[in-house]
Amino acid sequence: MKDRDAQAEGAPQAPARPAQDPQQTDGPTEWHTPPPKATLPVGEATADTTPRLGNFLARAAAVTASLTVAGALLGLVRDQAIAQFYGASTDSDAFLIAWTVPEMAATLLIEDAMALLLVPAFSHAIARRAADRSRDAAPGADPTRDAVRDLVAATLPRLFTGLALATVLLIALAPQFVRVLAPGFADPDLAVDCTRLTALTVLTFGITGYFSAALRAHGRFLPPAGVYVAYNTGIIATILALHTVWGVRAAAAGVAVGGLLMVLAQLPAFLRQVNHPAPAPRRRRVPRQREHAPLIGFAVVAPIVLFAISRQSQVLVERFLASSLPGGAISHLNYAQKVAQMPMVLSLMFCTVTFPAVAKAMAEGDRERARRRVENDLALAGLVVLLGTALILGYAPQIIEVLFQRGQFDAADTATTATVMRVYAAGLLGHTLVGALGRPFFSSGRPTWYPAAAMAAGLLVTVAAGTVAVGPWGVYGIAAANAAGITTTALLLLHGLGTRVVSIHVPAISLALARLAVAAVAAALAGRLASSLTPHPLTALAVGCLLVPAVFTVTGLAVRAPEVVHLLALTRQRIRHVR
Repeated sequence: MKDRDAQAEGAPQAPARPAQDPQQTDGPTEWHTPPPKATLPVGEATADTTPRLGNFLARAAAVTASLTVAGALLGLVRDQAIAQFYGASTDSDAFLIAWTVPEMAATLLIEDAMALLLVPAFSHAIARRAADRSRDAAPGADPTRDAVRDLVAATLPRLFTGLALATVLLIALAPQFVRVLAPGFADPDLAVDCTRLTALTVLTFGITGYFSAALRAHGRFLPPAGVYVAYNTGIIATILALHTVWGVRAAAAGVAVGGLLMVLAQLPAFLRQVNHPAPAPRRRRVPRQREHAPLIGFAVVAPIVLFAISRQSQVLVERFLASSLPGGAISHLNYAQKVAQMPMVLSLMFCTVTFPAVAKAMAEGDRERARRRVENDLALAGLVVLLGTALILGYAPQIIEVLFQRGQFDAADTATTATVMRVYAAGLLGHTLVGALGRPFFSSGRPTWYPAAAMAAGLLVTVAAGTVAVGPWGVYGIAAANAAGITTTALLLLHGLGTRVVSIHVPAISLALARLAVAAVAAALAGRLASSLTPHPLTALAVGCLLVPAVFTVTGLAVRAPEVVHLLALTRQRIRHVR
C-alpha cells in the first residue's frame, strides 16, 4: 500500500449517506437509522474523505481476502495431509491434543487478545507521533520524540522475556498439561512429545501477533494477512519431508517451523515501519493527544486476556469431554470445526481490516464514525457467514468427502464428520458475532469486563450442556453444546455493546440478521434437496456453489434484507462503471 493510502485511514469521515445510496463506499449498508448531523469542525473533513477511506479499506480488504483465502486453502491441504497420513486415529488425536497449544496461542497472541490490546495502543501512539511531528504541534514539543518507538521499547522486550519463560515452562510441564486436558487418552506419551514441539509457538505466535497489531495500526495489511500462508506452508512441507521417519511427530514439528516462518514473514515490514515512519500529514491539524491516553496496563490487559481465554476454552471443553470417547472422536470434531469455521474466518476478514479505523475513531472521540463502522461490519459479516452456513447445511457430506475421504480417512469418518459439521453450523453466526462485537468493546483502550463476563457465561452453558449431552449423543452433543454456548455469548455482547460502548441500533441489527437467516434457511433446504439428486460429490458441490447463492439472493430480495439489496445495487453500479 502507498503511504498516502494508509494516512487516509485516520482522516475524519463526512456524514453518512442515506441507507439507500448505492454509491456509499464505507460499507454494505446502514441500519435505517436517521443520518447523524455533522459534528466535525468546518474544514476538517472534505467531501472526498469518506470515499478515500472506503477505497483504502476496500483495497486492504481485497488484499486480506486474497491471502486469507490462500491461507485457508493451505490449511485445508494441511488437514488433508494429516487425514491421509494419520486418519482419524489415536495418532491424530495425540497431535490434536498438542495442537491445543497453538490454537490457544493463536487466539490469545494473534487473533484476539494481542490485537485487541495493541491495535488501540499503537493507534494512540501513532496519533501522538503525528502530533509531535506536525508543523502545528504545540510549542516546546520534543522534535526527536517518537511515541511508536517508545511504545515498542517499553513493551516488546518484556513480552519476549515473558513468552520465552512461558514456553520453557510449558515444555517442562507437558505431561501434566496432557493429563489435565485429556485424562482418558490412550497414548499420553505421544501427546506429550507432540506438545513439547508445539509449545514453541507460544513464543513465535506472540511475536507474530505483536508485529501484526503494529502493522495493522499503521495501515499495513499485506504482511499480517500472509502469516497463515507461511504457517501452513511450514507444516505441510515438514509433514511431507518427515512423516515416514517421525510419524505424527512430524506434524508437531511442522507447527514449530510454521510459527518461525510467521515471524520472519513480518519482520522486515515491522522494522521499516517502526524505524522509518511515513511523513506527517500537512493537510489538516492533527489533534494533540493527551499524555495520559490509555496504552497498556494490567487493568486493560486482564479483561482482554480473560475474554480470549474463555473464547478458546470452548475447544478445551470439547477435547476434555471427547477424550473419554472412542478413538477418533477428537479428530472428527476437529475436521468438522476447521471446515465449518471457514465462512466465519472470511466474514471476520473485513472486521480485522477495519478494527484500526474503529480504534482511531474512538481515540479521536468520534463515536458516531465508530458506530457507522461497527454496524457496517456486522452487515458484511452476517451476510458472508450465513451464506456459508447455508452451503454447509446443504452439502456437508459432499464437502467432507471431496476434502478428506482418502488414505486412512474412510466413508464412516466422512459420515460422522459431516453430521458434526452440520451441528456446528448452528453456532457459526454466534461465533462471527462474538468475533465482530468483541473488537469495539476494547477499541478505546480502557478497561471493560463485560465481554469477559459474557464469554464466561457462554462457556458455562457449553460446559453444562456438553456434560449432559456427551453421554447420549457423543460428539454430536459436544458440537451442539458449543453452538448453544457461543450463541449465548453473542446475544449478551450484542445487547451490551449498544448500551455501554458504541450506540448501535440493536433492534434494527437483529431484524436485518433475522432476514438474512431466513434467506440462509431457504438456501440450505434447496441445497439439501438438490444434493441428493447428483451422486458424484464433486459435481454436486459444484452445483451447490451456484444454487445456494442464487436461492440466498432471491430469498433475501423477497424478505427485503437490506444487505442483499444494497449488494446487488452496488454490483450493478460497478458493472456500469467498468463498461
